[in-house]
Amino acid sequence: MHIPRPRSLAGQLFAMQVVLVAAIVAGCAFFAYLTDREQAEETARRQVTATATAVADSPSVVAAVRSPDPTAVLQPYAERLRKDSGVNFVVIMAPDGTRWTHPEPDQIGRTYLGHIDEALRGRTFSETHMGVLGRSVRTVAPVREDGRIVALVSSGITIDRISEQVREQVTALLGMAGVALALGGVGTYVINARLRRHTHGMNASELSRMHDYHEATLHAVREGLLMLDGRRRIALINDGARELLGLDADVVGRSAGELGLPPGLTGVLLASEARVDELHLTADRVLVVSTQPVVGGERRGTVVTLRDHTELQALTGELDSERGFTQALRAQAHEAANRLHTVVSLIELGRADEAVEFATAELELAQVLTDRVVSAVGEPVLAALLLGKAAQANESGVELVLTDDSRIDDGVLPPWLPPRDLVTVLGNLIDNAVEASSGAPATDAPADAAPRPHATVPGARSSRSGDTEADPHSSSPGTAGSAHRHPRVVVTARTDDGELVLRVSDSGPGVRSGDVEAVFERGWSTRGPGRGLGLALVRQAAHRGRGTVEVEQGPYGGAQFTVRLPLRAAEVSA
Repeated sequence: MHIPRPRSLAGQLFAMQVVLVAAIVAGCAFFAYLTDREQAEETARRQVTATATAVADSPSVVAAVRSPDPTAVLQPYAERLRKDSGVNFVVIMAPDGTRWTHPEPDQIGRTYLGHIDEALRGRTFSETHMGVLGRSVRTVAPVREDGRIVALVSSGITIDRISEQVREQVTALLGMAGVALALGGVGTYVINARLRRHTHGMNASELSRMHDYHEATLHAVREGLLMLDGRRRIALINDGARELLGLDADVVGRSAGELGLPPGLTGVLLASEARVDELHLTADRVLVVSTQPVVGGERRGTVVTLRDHTELQALTGELDSERGFTQALRAQAHEAANRLHTVVSLIELGRADEAVEFATAELELAQVLTDRVVSAVGEPVLAALLLGKAAQANESGVELVLTDDSRIDDGVLPPWLPPRDLVTVLGNLIDNAVEASSGAPATDAPADAAPRPHATVPGARSSRSGDTEADPHSSSPGTAGSAHRHPRVVVTARTDDGELVLRVSDSGPGVRSGDVEAVFERGWSTRGPGRGLGLALVRQAAHRGRGTVEVEQGPYGGAQFTVRLPLRAAEVSA
């Protein structure tokens, strides 16, 4: 007959626990039966010994032994004592074994069935022997008078009576064992019913297969997955999350507040409400973070997903730059058409000399910055960026100046400084400087900020002496007065002592000393919500290149940002 096996893990555990409880109860019952039987026999032995010894020490028994008819005196005494003491027989006999008393009167006068040698030697002893009443536990004791053995006393309890007592005890024990088995079965059923709910009725192989899929999925997905328990400790983290957050392998069990993450990102992990697609910056990455609380009667934890948008953010920045270039080229084309119409009109009016002079002046003015940038910056990406930003600045009424000491030869930039990061750094710094100098509300400080002393951002180095360049269009370089005559952004891009130096100064209102650290935080801006990402991306790009960012009071009245990036591999790996 085939007995069906339970499929679910809970059912298998229930069957195993029922068998285990039954085996334990049966073992305990068998052990108790053996123990009770041994104890019953020992109790019977002590009882019959006490009875036989009491009879042997009784003076009335000695007196009866001397009488002409011992049976007439001893038989009533023995029967009364047998009933009162609860034994099966009390036999008083002569030293040769002839019975004087017996529960069955027809046995009186016959020879005692059992051993009496030890008693004749004066010792009281016990044995288990087959007698007239059946197998019994008996004790034989000598009766002495003046040192002589004048009679023997045997008292006993039959094994059947002992077994009957044991059966009564075993019946009670089995009843208790049945109750214990029933309670164990009910408890096991309740526990396994709860287990069945937690395992959704799946068996061990299904759970094992699900675990394998679970592990494979965690290691396969590129997105980061982080699970926090109710106390905001990491319960699970996949390889993608470790890489995106820069965490080591032993973070499971640690609190989210102890991971050393940026304050904004830590706040999201500790928050109790759900978050959807929030943008957060770490030292090296731009992350999109979503959280979802796990609730089931009580708060059980939080599931956090992380997506890497570093590349997307960089591409978005490049797209914004391209759009700016396009708008600048469109404006230049419109301006070029106006100038061409002016030249044509001058020729039609017969003023050819004025037309040649006007066209030549415009060509020289447009060519000066182009020649200056192309000759000084050999890196094509940076050169194109500077030319495009110059056109954008011109449209905003701001003059963009490249200092005379700027020079970056082609091929000098190492492979760990990708052009995309350089575009992020220089493009955002120039955009902020142009907006600060064009008369619009300042990017990183209110308009009433006064000149301040030098200050550095966290992790940055102090500005070195000798780095301040003079305004090529001012007779008083470094003075606030010359800077305020015309909105201006001055850019320095050069290699200096094994490092790349990118510096942007403006004639805007500058940065308050108390806001030096805050300007590099995501979302900090004086131009309303949705801004304040550019400088955070600058610091992130500088960090990826193992460089530093400095901010201080510039020589033209506004802020001056300086980024230094090492060009030697030893400095990067240090």
